Amino acid sequence: MNAQLESPTIPNLEAVKARQKATWESGDFGQIARTIENVAEEFMARQPIEPGARVLDVACGTGNLAVIAARRGCVVSGVDIAGNLIAQARARAAAEGLRIHFAEGDAEALPFAGCQFDLVVSMFGVMFAPRPSIATAELLRVTQFGGRVALANWTPEGFIGKMFKVFKAHLPPPPAGVPSPMSWGDKATVRSRLQRGFAVLRRERRIALMRYPFPPAETVEFFRQYYGPTQRAFASLDASAQSALRRDLVDLQTANNIAKTSGTTEVAAEYLEVVAVRN
Repeated sequence: MNAQLESPTIPNLEAVKARQKATWESGDFGQIARTIENVAEEFMARQPIEPGARVLDVACGTGNLAVIAARRGCVVSGVDIAGNLIAQARARAAAEGLRIHFAEGDAEALPFAGCQFDLVVSMFGVMFAPRPSIATAELLRVTQFGGRVALANWTPEGFIGKMFKVFKAHLPPPPAGVPSPMSWGDKATVRSRLQRGFAVLRRERRIALMRYPFPPAETVEFFRQYYGPTQRAFASLDASAQSALRRDLVDLQTANNIAKTSGTTEVAAEYLEVVAVRN
């Protein structure tokens, strides 16, 4: 995909955003977020931040990255489109005695002043914004000169990319003008999107080990219950189509299960880590 050909104009944009908000507020992403806390720890360990640094977690969900930054003594904010996830993030920070400013908001209209943050991070979050050019402009705007943006984005070829291909085979096409979120996992596309205003330091493929204490079929049910996109996908189909979708998802989990313990599931999901400095 050529990022320069992407249009910031999407028909029925407000309906698209309302649907996205409803999707992420359905289920309970907090349950999913717990399964990737190990990935968040590894990701943040690679970011050179010092106590007192100003950090923003965009599309923060329940605050995996924000909490880690606050534990390291940073001045932290987090923003997410899903109000219920922001509520969970606030409760989580309060339980640990961490001072984090969480706000409900849109990654394409961040509720912060310009040049405010030393580090802006997003793990599997900003990639779902429907207008990449607008989201990128917002990342640039709120990052101070010399500050960094660090993103973790699922790749099209990786496990999550394959899972979304299964959804694509069973569901109606996405709204016109909305690019695939997996395009953020393509090296060339990311470089094109960040070419104005940023110097890209690295684009490295990494592996997120995702572990579940139940077999593949139950892992699918776990996602069906708690992961908004999966829940909404099933809800949009009749009983026969739901069975077909479930079968293909179970097959995918089974084929990619590398767990050595019987009755458990472990998949190696590839993502692209992108780090860029604002010029």
